[in-house]
Amino acid sequence: MKTDFFKYQAQTTNTPLAIEIDYAKGAYIYDKKGKKYLDFIAGVSANTLGHNYPKINKAIKEQVDNYLHVMVYGEFIQEKPVKLSKLLIQHLPDFFNQVYLVNSGTEATEGSLKMAKRVTGRSELIAAHNSYHGNTQGSMSVCGAEEQNRAFRPLLPNVKFIEFNNFKDLNKITTKTAGVILETIQGGAGFIVPKPNYLKAVKERCQEVGALLILDEIQSGIGRTGKLFEFLNHDMFPDIIITGKGLGGGLPIGAFITSSSNMEQFKEHPKLGHITTFGGNPLVAASALATLEEVLNPQLMEKVLQKEQLFRKLLVHPKIKEIRGKGLMLALIVETPEMASKIILKSLEKGLLLFWLLFEGRAVRITPPLNISDKEIKEGCELILSVLND
Repeated sequence: MKTDFFKYQAQTTNTPLAIEIDYAKGAYIYDKKGKKYLDFIAGVSANTLGHNYPKINKAIKEQVDNYLHVMVYGEFIQEKPVKLSKLLIQHLPDFFNQVYLVNSGTEATEGSLKMAKRVTGRSELIAAHNSYHGNTQGSMSVCGAEEQNRAFRPLLPNVKFIEFNNFKDLNKITTKTAGVILETIQGGAGFIVPKPNYLKAVKERCQEVGALLILDEIQSGIGRTGKLFEFLNHDMFPDIIITGKGLGGGLPIGAFITSSSNMEQFKEHPKLGHITTFGGNPLVAASALATLEEVLNPQLMEKVLQKEQLFRKLLVHPKIKEIRGKGLMLALIVETPEMASKIILKSLEKGLLLFWLLFEGRAVRITPPLNISDKEIKEGCELILSVLND
């Protein structure tokens, strides 16, 4: 199988981890040799409730027995996509009243950028340096990492960049700006949290000049920071929310959420302003609905912040310079990229899954399932400390 994996399946790097998966359950993944790995990655923040979660599996199996894809998005009434959209809206500020379901986070980014241009009649987009919003060409255009982008230029024109958390840079948002897109917590840059009142200041500037604010909650959303979305901790709300990853419970999904008046712009001039064949797929929506119903349990949300404190309490070591992030979206920052890679690879040998971040080489990703137990956290942290001591 490993030979065929490298021969027939396209790779993204020359050094994939190449674990041959047998099955997964809870916070553990098992390989074909019977070795188990404690999962501190959760599919890069996608497996919100871990692996083989009974309620999610039940919802998927029930939907399989009813029907799968029946029609392109937006034409037929299907129970699970409707209920999923309604549940999202019920837990958001009143401004938000419609959800556009798509297949991935990057497609949600694409749709939101189109919407900002359509609503404002402008073309300029502003994003942050070292941001990451997906890997299709429109999404790459608003990713502020030239090392990633240069091989694929030309990308979208009229895109400008600001420094995240720099209040002075907000003056670059003008009456020419259609939309400002930011991650609520910068992911690939090293899990950079916004300074107090920064997001509020961005929204106020956007309102002053008539631009739309798009917040990318693909990684930080669906309970990962102790609220359904991280912006709910900041006394403001954007014009468009992007979500994905953890919403699907392990299946591919994305969505952008805004007001019905904004969504109306995709119906006329032209019709079918954004279309997708498999967006709102009933099987995926069934999994997402079951996931969201569990995540919205207040006790689960409260425990996310308690688990963050447990990580911070346990992971104290001279080689750990700081712990960035919030909730169960954490990054250990060490001295060098080489040290970070050694930690990740040595932990893998010992049965713990950690991972890298895109642009901050000194970072070690810790994004476990939200329902990971305290015992499992302690087990993983002890292993990390033993690797650091070695």
